[in-house]
Amino acid sequence: MKCLSSIIAALLLAVIGAPATAQTSKPAEVDLGIFTFTSGPGAAYGVPGRNAADVVIGQINASGGIGGVPVKPIYVDEGQGTNAVVAEFRKLASDSNNQAMIAALSSANCLALAPVAEQLQMPTFMWNCDTHQLFLKDKYKYVYRTNSSTVPEFVADALYLLAVKPNVKTVAIIDPDYAFGRDAGLIFKQTLKALKPDIEVVAELYPKLGSPSFNTEISRLVAAKPDVIFSNFWGADLENFARQAAPRELFTSSQVILALGESVLQSVGNLLPDGVIIGVIGDGWWKSSTAQANPQTKAFIEDYRKRFNEYPVFPSFKMANTIYAVKAVYDKALATNKGRWPTRDELVAAAKGIKVDTLTGTLALREDNDGLVDQIVGVTEKSSSYPFPIMGNMVRYPANLVTPPVGTDPIAWISKLTPTMLANAPKPGSYK
Repeated sequence: MKCLSSIIAALLLAVIGAPATAQTSKPAEVDLGIFTFTSGPGAAYGVPGRNAADVVIGQINASGGIGGVPVKPIYVDEGQGTNAVVAEFRKLASDSNNQAMIAALSSANCLALAPVAEQLQMPTFMWNCDTHQLFLKDKYKYVYRTNSSTVPEFVADALYLLAVKPNVKTVAIIDPDYAFGRDAGLIFKQTLKALKPDIEVVAELYPKLGSPSFNTEISRLVAAKPDVIFSNFWGADLENFARQAAPRELFTSSQVILALGESVLQSVGNLLPDGVIIGVIGDGWWKSSTAQANPQTKAFIEDYRKRFNEYPVFPSFKMANTIYAVKAVYDKALATNKGRWPTRDELVAAAKGIKVDTLTGTLALREDNDGLVDQIVGVTEKSSSYPFPIMGNMVRYPANLVTPPVGTDPIAWISKLTPTMLANAPKPGSYK
C-alpha cells in the first residue's frame, strides 16, 4: 500500500507539474491573449486594432472557429504601463488554455515581453511592435513578428520622397522621444544620406510622447523652413500635431511626410492639403487593388464599417492579418498532427517559415522570425466619394527590396545603399 501510495503521489505531482506545452486535449475554446492600447493617447491607434480583432474573431467563429473550436479573445490594455502588462502576460501564460499571445502595440512593451515569452515558452506574435531592435541582438524561439520593422517602413518613405522630390536639399525631423521615434529619425536620415548625400538635416525635434501641445516645435519648423518635414507621430500625438500644424500652414510651406498618416485620414484628413506624403506602415490600405480584389477583405471592410461607422485603418489590418496568421499556424499544426490538438511547441514549429496570404497581401516569416511585408506609400488626394482624403499616386515597395537580409545589421545595411536603388524601385503611381 505504501508503494502504491508513492506511485499515485508521483503521478499526481507529474500531472500538476507538467508544463502547459504538454497539453494536447481539444479545449472547449481557444483563449487568445490580445495586447493593445484601449486607454490613453495610444488608444487612437490601439482601439482600431481591438475593433478589428472583434470583427475577425467573429467571422472565424461563424465559420467554425479554429479546428472546430471557438476563439475567445482576452484583451489586455497596454495603457496601464509596462510592469502591469508584463504581469498580465505572465498570468495568462500560466493558464494552459492560452496557447498563443498577440502582443504588443508598444515597442517598449514588446521589448519587455519578448524575453518573458521566451522564458515561459509562450508562442507570441507581435502584431505591431515596429522597432528593429526586437531581433537585433537576441534570438527567440517563441517570439514572431507578423509585420515589418521600422527599417523597411522608413526606407520606403525615403525612396518615395526622392522619387517625387529629387532636388530636395533640407530636411527636418519631428518624432516622439522614445525608441520608435529615435529609431525612425536615424533610419530616415541614414537612408537619405546613402541615397542623396548632399541633403542637410536642419532640425531634429523629439518632443515627449503624449505631449498635448507641439506649438514650440511647430514654431521652430516654421522658422527653419525646411524643404521636407518627416514625422512618425502616431495615435493622439499625430492627431494633435495635424490639428496644430495645419492652421500655421506647415503642410503647404514644406513637403510633409506623415509616416503613419493613413491612420488619421478619416479623423483629421480634411486639415491636410493634397500632396502630403502618407505612409501605411505595411500594406494595410483598405482601398488598394489587392484589398478590393479579395472577397474576404471586402467582407471584413464592410463588417467593420457597419459596426464602427468608419473604414478600417492600417492598425486594423495589422491586427486582422496577425489573427489570420495565427489561425494559419493552428491549421498547419492540426494538419501535421492529423487533427490532434497541438502543444505550444508544436505551434511554434508550425509557425517557423510559414507564408500566409493576408487580407492585404502576403506575410512571410523569415528564419529569424521577423516578418516580410510590402510597404505602401502615397499622398493625400481629395475624393468626391468620401468626406476625407484618400491615398493617391501610390507605390507598393516589395518587402525584399526595402528589408535588410537576415543576420545583417540594419543601419550598416542602410549605409551601403546606393542611388541605383532608386532606379530599380517601382515608381509612384505604379500601384492602385
